[in-house]
Amino acid sequence: MSNWAIMLIEKYFRLAMEMKPKEKEIIARLRHRGYKLTPQRKAVLKTILHSPNHLTPAEIYDRVKQEHPSIGLVTVYRTIELLTALRLICEMHTGDSSRSYLIRRDSGHHHHLICSECGTVVDFTGSQLGFTGCQIDEVEERLSRETGFKVENHILELYGRCPDCQKIASS
Repeated sequence: MSNWAIMLIEKYFRLAMEMKPKEKEIIARLRHRGYKLTPQRKAVLKTILHSPNHLTPAEIYDRVKQEHPSIGLVTVYRTIELLTALRLICEMHTGDSSRSYLIRRDSGHHHHLICSECGTVVDFTGSQLGFTGCQIDEVEERLSRETGFKVENHILELYGRCPDCQKIASS
């Protein structure tokens, strides 16, 4: 089995282990901030929560619609907007100006490797690479000093080809 396959299996196992406590925590945070947990909102949350992959709003809508046929696309977008604003889900930008979403993990800050062929996304952190914290923080600090711009957050997305697409291209 390739390192790539092992990494994906470990990712899915880790996400499955985090799901239940994460769901209760998110629901508690929403209620604590005064937001109602409507059946539609809960369905959107569960759909994102139970997906090991980033999902586009259309994918979320299609999955939620199976359980709640009357849900509107606007409700899905509003729920995504709320969860993003509360920093409960992670937003990823893709090259074609669309966005996809994944539940924010307890490990917090992470970046993305994105396959430009098949769209596979691999999350990674600096600690997986042997770094303490995020190395981009140093760039943020320098930019803030030199420009006066207060950086509040960042997203690092690296594009290339996954091992499977590389094999297909070379054959």
